Amino acid sequence: MAMEATEIEAMIRESIPDAKVIIQDLRGDGDHYAAHVISHEFVGKSRVKQHQMVYNALKGKMGDDLHALALQTSIPE
Repeated sequence: MAMEATEIEAMIRESIPDAKVIIQDLRGDGDHYAAHVISHEFVGKSRVKQHQMVYNALKGKMGDDLHALALQTSIPE
């Protein structure tokens, strides 16, 4: 079952409330997305920890409802 971009964004923002989330459907199939997540909560955290925070926000849907997510994280300028 595919996920909507709005559902992905809502899940991330629920876990990381100040996040700016930019999602792109790479194939138009609801299974392959690219996401750029920008948050002050990433300050002082390694890139790996930042990505873990986002994947944790997806509550196990990665690899099941969401087949692929190209993830980029950053701190606001």
